[in-house]
Amino acid sequence: MDDLTGKCAFVTGGASGIGFGMAEALAGAGMKVVIADIEANALEQAAAKLKSSGAAVHAIQLDVTDRAAMESAAADAEEAFGAVDVVCNNAGVCWRGFMTDASYDDWDWVLGVNLGGVVNGIRTFVPRLIARGEGGHVVNTASMAGLMASPGNSVYCTSKFAVVGLSEGLRKELAPKGIGVTVLCPAAVNTNINRAERNRPAELGDTSAAMDAEALHLLDRSFLGGTDPRDLGAMVEDAIRRDLPYVIPHQEYKGAFRGKVDGILDIWNDDEPPETRLAGAQLRQQAFARMRDR
Repeated sequence: MDDLTGKCAFVTGGASGIGFGMAEALAGAGMKVVIADIEANALEQAAAKLKSSGAAVHAIQLDVTDRAAMESAAADAEEAFGAVDVVCNNAGVCWRGFMTDASYDDWDWVLGVNLGGVVNGIRTFVPRLIARGEGGHVVNTASMAGLMASPGNSVYCTSKFAVVGLSEGLRKELAPKGIGVTVLCPAAVNTNINRAERNRPAELGDTSAAMDAEALHLLDRSFLGGTDPRDLGAMVEDAIRRDLPYVIPHQEYKGAFRGKVDGILDIWNDDEPPETRLAGAQLRQQAFARMRDR
């Protein structure tokens, strides 16, 4: 999608942080932008800021875990600007703490937004992209935590590892249809992600005390020196134009990731697989090819 002018982008979590950085970049590229977010006040302010720069913007209050609301938002976006060409499934939350301290409500909240929100965006918009037959692009926001796990962050990592796998599979499925897929895997970005509890539904309880005040203070400080969301938005715009499979902006983790991959390869033995397994792999490829060609 080298030419973005006049096309339409739909961005969840678009009122602040990475989502707003994407919205700014895509609007600057001449796209019409629909920003969807659960926070009404932030959404109003974000829309006003984008409009003041001359962007064509439409704002929709949306809880990405609500499937009916996602369908309604898609119809609203199409009524405002016509067909959506770029879908950015970006809305996300985090819960910090050890898995042994996480409640079922903690799991349901994080997985519901970070994974379920992406699934709902794909299920709602991708069939529309396919039916139009004019290509398009999907951007799913994962994290460096979707490539490498860390203690005290495992619930969040679980959701983001899933988004990486989902995105890699979706890219292979949509490539024959001319639709690109990019997964965004940043580390620290200067956002308020550590205050995601502000949008936690009341029915899912409150276990925000899993981290003490000093630990949360240290986390907040660590994100202040993170990437500016506007810079990340520019990287996403470039990835859409060039159909890149990943955006991985934080070089400080490259060595650790290489060590992880090398460690896996060292464990993987070099024995020749039996012919029966090789034949089985070919049959699976043929079966998946038949599904793709339907």
